[in-house]
Amino acid sequence: MNKEDIKKVVLAYSGGLDTSIIISWLKENYDCEVIAVVGNVGQEEELEGLEDKAIASGASKIYIEDLIDEFVDDYVFETLKAGAKYEGRYLLGTAFARPVIAKRLVEIAHEENADAIVHGCTGKGNDQVRFELTVKAFDPDMPVIAPWRTWEIKSREDEIEYAKARNIPLPMEKDEFYSEDRNIWHISHEGLDLEYPDTEPNYDKVLKLSVSPEKAPDKPTYVTIRFDKGVPVAVNGEYMKGSDIIRYLNKVGGENGIGIDDIVENRLVGMKVRGVYENAGGRILYTAHEILESLTLDRDTMHYKDKVAVEFASLVYNGLWFSTLREALSAFVNKTQETVTGDVKLKLYKGNVINAGVTSPYTLYDEEYATFGEDGVYDQTDSQGFVNLYALPIKVQAMMKKKVKAKKEQEKKEQGK
Repeated sequence: MNKEDIKKVVLAYSGGLDTSIIISWLKENYDCEVIAVVGNVGQEEELEGLEDKAIASGASKIYIEDLIDEFVDDYVFETLKAGAKYEGRYLLGTAFARPVIAKRLVEIAHEENADAIVHGCTGKGNDQVRFELTVKAFDPDMPVIAPWRTWEIKSREDEIEYAKARNIPLPMEKDEFYSEDRNIWHISHEGLDLEYPDTEPNYDKVLKLSVSPEKAPDKPTYVTIRFDKGVPVAVNGEYMKGSDIIRYLNKVGGENGIGIDDIVENRLVGMKVRGVYENAGGRILYTAHEILESLTLDRDTMHYKDKVAVEFASLVYNGLWFSTLREALSAFVNKTQETVTGDVKLKLYKGNVINAGVTSPYTLYDEEYATFGEDGVYDQTDSQGFVNLYALPIKVQAMMKKKVKAKKEQEKKEQGK
């Protein structure tokens, strides 16, 4: 890719510090037209004023694309059905937002006949991989420009000085705000004092959607979530689209201190990073979905699906959403969800999500079999043969050890004669 061949680029734009200076940097170093693209996945007030800001920074045009419902229906709920959590805790809020944004970047680059796609991801993070693997999935020949890999800027302080020298409006001053990523599913917080794992977060300063459990109400809040084939479709009897379900649960969950996760995770590039996540709606939905599956999935399928969830989470975290393996795992997951239909009642109380009852037309729980009282369907004498057969490998191994021990003791006696 020669610089002189780059006449027009499409930039993944957020209006933050990185992308605010990248427009100017591109025009200085490539002398090219810059088209800014914002993928709206639920950033709320962060979208305000972006059109004017992008144009004032030198962009020729800006797209603000509403991707919220596509994001929720095709990415968030696909991951929820899988039960995928990276390293057992992270609900993948940033990870699965990148593919839907990058996919739209490629589509707009084609519409605009752009010569390259640009992102502001650093060389230390996971997002560079998530963006670029998606670009390659939809256009393997599309060049990608990643300024953080080539420019002389090395720190946030350098970025601020660069912006001031060119009169670029600053979205933040150094040491003033955490580095945040927000969408309809979550908010992540990194940087400042959170870079020190021995430091307890100041939640009054960090949290935006939630209150700490200590400040949550002293009485519980109840919610009932209805699922159809693993997908949430209604809350408290009211049917609504997926994005509205998440918005509602974020609100009620945040008010009750739900889903605040302080995590040290392993990035794809090998380093550890600490972040505080607000996942109120996500934590509620994951818990409800797990409870419903405990009632509707048979043992072997549920246990195997737990293994699939780990691999699914790794693929999503590592930017492989559009891989054949992820799609194949989703096909397996969707088969398991055919009976994951029913209602889950939850009690929300001071950071806790507590099972308050679950029903399903496909329940595999049978009171007659499970009762401790007298029943007429289970012959307990049948269990004797089952236990004998199940224990056979252990019994054979124990018999072998007994024989070996006896032989050694006999040899020892003979040697002592």
